[in-house]
Amino acid sequence: MAIDVTPDTVDLAHAHIPDTAVGGTTILLNGTSSSGKTSIARELLNVLDGTWFHMPVDAFHAMRSKREIADKDLQAEIDRTIKGFHRAVAGMAATGNNLVVDYPLSRRWRLLDLLDVLVPENTVLVGVRCPLAELERREVERGDRQRGLAALQYHEVHSHELHDLDVDTSVHSPRECALQIRDGLPGLPRPTAFETLRRTMRKPA
Repeated sequence: MAIDVTPDTVDLAHAHIPDTAVGGTTILLNGTSSSGKTSIARELLNVLDGTWFHMPVDAFHAMRSKREIADKDLQAEIDRTIKGFHRAVAGMAATGNNLVVDYPLSRRWRLLDLLDVLVPENTVLVGVRCPLAELERREVERGDRQRGLAALQYHEVHSHELHDLDVDTSVHSPRECALQIRDGLPGLPRPTAFETLRRTMRKPA
């Protein structure tokens, strides 16, 4: 049976779309697999003032059904997920949410796409550094990562060179790195790395 919804029966308070702030800050932790991005992200949520969301790309891959994907279709599946992830991050930030995103810029198009969808002046790009030998040791120790993945990503993730902040997880603990990032936020130079990269990498054709 259809329910008759008229202006007299609608709760107008519940029909009003809430006003939200704009311009949430996105802290983008860029580093290879096993570099310590996720551990830093978790510590940042404990040390940053206000409310922050941790949005890891791995969580989006984990939402996918467990049906096997043919090898010939796998890259397209990953790329489609990644593009959706970018837009989910942008959507959360656009409504005023503060985000910590751990995500490797392991293919150049990922950075180019993010330069288009994120607000560059509200994006803090953090380079999460770690020597390759230590990354490879961690891969073996963890046992839950594809062997050789860090080496494949190593030269690509930081190939654009410019970051707002850099931390080294071979020297500092995740909490120490998180504190370095927190303490560096007030004094970030302008323009931001994303503002500069958008200008230099996304020039009109």
